[in-house]
Amino acid sequence: MNRNLRRIAFPAGLVLAGIQLWPAGRTNPPTTAGLDAPPEVASVLRRACFDCHSNETRWPWYSSVPVLSSLIEHDVSEGRAQLNFSTWHEYTTFERADLLDKVCDKATKREMPLWQYRLLHRESWLNASAVAAICEWSRHEAARLIGAGS
Repeated sequence: MNRNLRRIAFPAGLVLAGIQLWPAGRTNPPTTAGLDAPPEVASVLRRACFDCHSNETRWPWYSSVPVLSSLIEHDVSEGRAQLNFSTWHEYTTFERADLLDKVCDKATKREMPLWQYRLLHRESWLNASAVAAICEWSRHEAARLIGAGS
């Protein structure tokens, strides 16, 4: 039995050591023009949304740990693909208005931030007043954008 364990443990150890050499894909691309929001809303968005939905990701120490790094990189990549506040002005007016509606909806339903992010980032939890501030701003800004029609 001891010999069989060694036959498995050695290759498994080599695989784990090799994984450590795999480069992490943690990047923060350049930011174009960012989001214009009142300071209280911008503060909430920064602490609850920007790590996944901007190019200003704060990569925690555990984002260098194999397996975890892949999961975190995937979440950030998906988040940026859905909404990236760092490239906000690259969206059309109607895309921005639609995204603002979704921001309020996801915050209201407590679908964002993701539960696994909230688990490790207590400051990202949105209380009722933070959700109300986000929704009030997003509704006002979406109406302004649609009214401007550009």
